[in-house]
Amino acid sequence: MPLINYIEANGNHHEAEVSVGETVMQGAVDNMIDSILAECGGACACATCHCYVDEAWIDKIPPAQGIEQDMLEAVVEPKDNSRLSCQIYVTEEMDGFTVRLPESQY
Repeated sequence: MPLINYIEANGNHHEAEVSVGETVMQGAVDNMIDSILAECGGACACATCHCYVDEAWIDKIPPAQGIEQDMLEAVVEPKDNSRLSCQIYVTEEMDGFTVRLPESQY
């Protein structure tokens, strides 16, 4: 299983093994990483799983599309590397993938 890195706004670093095919959001939920709220359970309907993809990885995953792009307009402090972690599916190639989590999901 790929190891995914979650870095909270306060600097706390979590590493979690996430199964291929699961989302980065589900990996956070399964490993009790509280900075990803995931209120809609991964339906791409609330933007409470907002994250910033590390610059080294941004070009290695498919870009945001459709409803995810629309939902990103609702996040606090959006950046060019903002994504919804419910829309990032883990692949074997993502070992070491890193996301930074915003101070607030609201």
